[in-house]
Amino acid sequence: MAKNYYDITLALAGICQSAHLVQQLAHQGHCDDEALKTSLRSVLDLNPPSTLAVYGNDPNGLRFGLETLLAVLNSTSRQGAGAELTRYTLSLMVLERKLSASKGALNTLAQRIAQLDRQLAHYELESETITGAMAGIYVDVISPLGPRIQVTGSPAILQNSQIQSRVRAALLAGIRSAVLWRQVGGGRLQLMFSRNRLASEAKRILASMNSAY
Repeated sequence: MAKNYYDITLALAGICQSAHLVQQLAHQGHCDDEALKTSLRSVLDLNPPSTLAVYGNDPNGLRFGLETLLAVLNSTSRQGAGAELTRYTLSLMVLERKLSASKGALNTLAQRIAQLDRQLAHYELESETITGAMAGIYVDVISPLGPRIQVTGSPAILQNSQIQSRVRAALLAGIRSAVLWRQVGGGRLQLMFSRNRLASEAKRILASMNSAY
């Protein structure tokens, strides 16, 4: 069966977007706000009608992730920022495999995400309360599956509890995209053998955004 590279590329961009948000938060203490909003919101929709619906039905919400995906696909460096992004992206995929193999963890995850809806009636999506709750889900449900993702950055920034929460919330969003990626037919072999196909699809989606006024 032919793969739907549009959906696969969107979901992969979602993983890369989370990886880049984690990197920005860890090194700078802040990140692209619109991208973070899209990524956090993606966690909440567990039964979307389409892949794009997970990201607010607007590919612009994934612009940051699509650009990051192209950087990851083009990166040949084994050190520096590009290598860090690749490591986070691949680590999220590994954790998603562990999650998918654990029925108990999947059920707990769905229950905990459903509870977020009640809090969202009272708090903004990017509020400390919601990012803290998402971070708690990541720590309780995803982290124990192992291996843990080693986040590198400025030690002073990473000691800040609000930053820690946002990093973990962004990682939870990355897991959400990794689950979606597998559901739409994504696989690690594509990263080795279909890089050009993924890159041209990402460029096509970005170009269609730029031509839409």
